[in-house]
Amino acid sequence: MRVAIVHYHLQLGGVTRVIQHAHDALHRHGARLVVLCGEPPAGGLPADLQIRVLPGLAYEEHRARQSPDQLAATMAREAFDALGDTPDVWHVHNHCLGKNTALPGALLRLARDGHRLLLQPHDFAEDGRPALYERLREQLAGGDIGRLSALLYPLAPQIHYATLNRRDRDFLAAAGVPPGQLHALPNAVSVGDLPPDSSPAAQDAPETGTDGERLWLYPTRAIRRKNLGELLLWAALAGPQDRFAATQAPQNPQERPIYQRWVALAQALALPVRFAVGAGDVDFRALIATSHALVTTSIAEGFGLAFLEPWLLGRPLVGRDLPEITADFMDAGVRLSGLYERLDVPLAWLDTERLRTAFTTAAERRASAYGRPAADSAERAWQSAVCDAHIDFGRLDEPAQAQIIRWLHADPASRAALRPQRLASAATPALLAANRSVIGREYSLSGFGARLAATYAEVAAAVPSATFDAARGEVLLDHFLAPERLCLLRS
Repeated sequence: MRVAIVHYHLQLGGVTRVIQHAHDALHRHGARLVVLCGEPPAGGLPADLQIRVLPGLAYEEHRARQSPDQLAATMAREAFDALGDTPDVWHVHNHCLGKNTALPGALLRLARDGHRLLLQPHDFAEDGRPALYERLREQLAGGDIGRLSALLYPLAPQIHYATLNRRDRDFLAAAGVPPGQLHALPNAVSVGDLPPDSSPAAQDAPETGTDGERLWLYPTRAIRRKNLGELLLWAALAGPQDRFAATQAPQNPQERPIYQRWVALAQALALPVRFAVGAGDVDFRALIATSHALVTTSIAEGFGLAFLEPWLLGRPLVGRDLPEITADFMDAGVRLSGLYERLDVPLAWLDTERLRTAFTTAAERRASAYGRPAADSAERAWQSAVCDAHIDFGRLDEPAQAQIIRWLHADPASRAALRPQRLASAATPALLAANRSVIGREYSLSGFGARLAATYAEVAAAVPSATFDAARGEVLLDHFLAPERLCLLRS
């Protein structure tokens, strides 16, 4: 089996880790592999991973100016040269995200030439990426959603799709991707070789550290959708022994001003929280070992490694649940009893008129960016966020979140009005061991490799057709843009 994997870059992050897992897992299945990417890779990749850098695959702002047909020809030539023959399968990550406007057309050209494609979206431009979607819609389709759908989501026997989770699989199925061309391909979950003292029993979360403190650690790069304000809310209600920390600052210059405002608020209120504690040469495993529990407050994820990795590291997970992501994990047997679906705060603490205007503005801006009518989406979004004179903290914007944090800091007793009122207690050793066992069984590297090899075999066996259809992009928009999914942190 000859496989060409395509992504914009190989910088540290989720997709690069998936590619590394594919490389590691496919060795035992006898596959030959080449990775085509748009810029020189970062370090830390396997020495025998064959990589070809094609500037035409880089992000839009930096890519070489090639037409889609030129890019397709370059990709085909480089893959043939690396593998000694035409790839049996092209495995392409995030082709529809809008990071490169030439790639969708290049893939369509490859498919029309009879190449077999496995397209795997980890993220969708339709899901909280209005600027990217607007670029795709205007530059590639002149504003026509139907034309854009034919480019982003072509249908033919030689084109298959893979998804990370049930939500995305259901959305693509509803849009018309045939079941036989739609595959579940959840990520492998691996934290590497653990040291000898890292058994679940040895890794039981301490009630307090050696200095009498309990560290609640949020291992994340604190971009906006990671909902850092919610971590600060819990820090504002900390007991004398509680300390909170987030591991990484955002790299994106557009994200940094918001992050710096949270840092400034924490300093102004003297909250027991530290930032970027995982930066530099910090030993991440040692940092984990000092923690009482790991925390997540994110309002959006792709696969959701953050819900699985803590248990392999011997630490419980507390914080915000994302049911559309975690449903697959719970069906597999992972127990996530330390998570809450909503963090409800009283509307009476907020400037409701300003907040309703913010919902209206966000709904209208989103509708405009996606070329959709606003209709009653703002009202529906508001009604879904509000319950019994409370509103979910995760649906608020930063000014409203800061207002709540200041209120709680000034009057900690008012936490009685929150639902829930505190983070969950640390998990029992039995739960730590049970979850670790389930995750090791259901999301192992060997299992991932077997699923991937089986999927490749199905794609490679497809009989190419010259007749093409398209999934219904408007249906994807209906699902992703449902008003009930509107969060101001993603507007």
